[in-house]
Amino acid sequence: MQHKITVQPTPNPNALKFVLSEIVKSKDSAVYSRGSDTGKNPLAAAILAVPHVQEVYFANRFITVTQDGSADWDMLEATIQKIITTNIDAHDPDFDTSSPVKSASSIGGDLGKIEMILNSTIRPSLQHDGGDLQVVSLKGKVLTISYQGACGCCPHAAMGTLYAIQNVLRDQYDPEIIVEMG
Repeated sequence: MQHKITVQPTPNPNALKFVLSEIVKSKDSAVYSRGSDTGKNPLAAAILAVPHVQEVYFANRFITVTQDGSADWDMLEATIQKIITTNIDAHDPDFDTSSPVKSASSIGGDLGKIEMILNSTIRPSLQHDGGDLQVVSLKGKVLTISYQGACGCCPHAAMGTLYAIQNVLRDQYDPEIIVEMG
């Protein structure tokens, strides 16, 4: 079968988004930074085995690969495309993750409200750029998040995006909420 892969830049110069014609993660998302954590995802393990690759993020029809900044993207891109093409037929998009992200509909209370706001306002843009965020905790009025994929080590995510998330949540959820990275 002919596999179509389109490579897109992200706002993070150390991350590329590989968009596939096939679904790579049918539900939720998964992020890996160590080959030993890939469990039932041999495609992630193969990509992480490439020198200079630091993180692999799977969501819907894309895989975002983040490198350490010291490798030539042209060489890495060709290697990663070959790995994806070679392994995609055996890849199971329904692979289980050790710590699945809960959907907003399965979370109740304040966290459920926050997840729904993030799903409708913030996540589409982050996913378009090859990343995402995960809510780590809500303690009082302090929401702790962590970035995934291209957003993980992106300088824009560290400041500008964090304030944008806080402003959206202050407008639509609680004017006193504070958003921080965990």
